[in-house]
Amino acid sequence: MKIRPLHDRVVIKRMEEERTSSGGIVIPDSATEKPIRGEVISVGNGKVSDSGELRQLDVKAGDEVLFGKYSGTEIKIDGEDLLVMREDDIMGVLDK
Repeated sequence: MKIRPLHDRVVIKRMEEERTSSGGIVIPDSATEKPIRGEVISVGNGKVSDSGELRQLDVKAGDEVLFGKYSGTEIKIDGEDLLVMREDDIMGVLDK
């Protein structure tokens, strides 16, 4: 199943955080925080301004982004955990 977000919404898959500290200590799942990095899976068509013009989004599918810990709405599609959020909730795009 595929999902196509509407307007200025973006679908993001969280990236797994490191489970080992820099000293080599393995961190259990119960002690890890929610990842704040993810990969954009799909984007909407853009935001409609008050004048009726369509503004394209700055992110695209495949971008690696940073977002707030509690941003977006968590959904599950085909057993995969995803986030749906507005483009405004994205703090930045990571360049590779």
